[in-house]
Amino acid sequence: MNSGNLHCLVLLLLATISTFFQAPVIADETVEIVLETDAGNFVVEVYTDRAPASSASFMAYVDAGLYDGAVFYRTVRKDNDRGSPIIEVIQGGLLDEELALEPVAHESTLFTGIRHTDSTISLARAEPGTGGGAAFFICIGDQPGLDYGASRNPDGLGFAAFGRIIEGMDVVRAIHKMDASSPSESEYTNGQMLTEPVRIDSARRL
Repeated sequence: MNSGNLHCLVLLLLATISTFFQAPVIADETVEIVLETDAGNFVVEVYTDRAPASSASFMAYVDAGLYDGAVFYRTVRKDNDRGSPIIEVIQGGLLDEELALEPVAHESTLFTGIRHTDSTISLARAEPGTGGGAAFFICIGDQPGLDYGASRNPDGLGFAAFGRIIEGMDVVRAIHKMDASSPSESEYTNGQMLTEPVRIDSARRL
């Protein structure tokens, strides 16, 4: 065997070894959920591996049928937001708090790597560890103020994003633009409550 052939053989062997020991590329583990509403349908891609607690809470509500008859009831826009920094989202979930399941541990964007970009879905919360599938919101446009380290929450821990809308974002944007002159029990959310809440007819796995 001449030196040229030997050189080619060595290169081929090294390429084969490199391929054999190369770490496999593992895709995100996701579940797709379709939400059928009286304003139209959209599909949520849930990141079950990256946000296990938050996604499990959302999926528990889906699988138990608790979102059937739930509503989108709040729209936050630049013209009605009273927080800082200003955000744009729609919020939905249960109307009957007695049906709510146990809250889950807070999974910040620092932990999951899921930022609050356009179409991201995330758990609403008060104190850390009080969030769960009973109330969630969807981002309209990029909302970095909701990420870990931002000032929207005084604690700086942000919200727990767990997925995003992959189909039907036009429905979400339409809900965001709806009239919001319904009375509110809180001055903070005054002018944000939908006059005609959007009913979720069903939520199911695809």
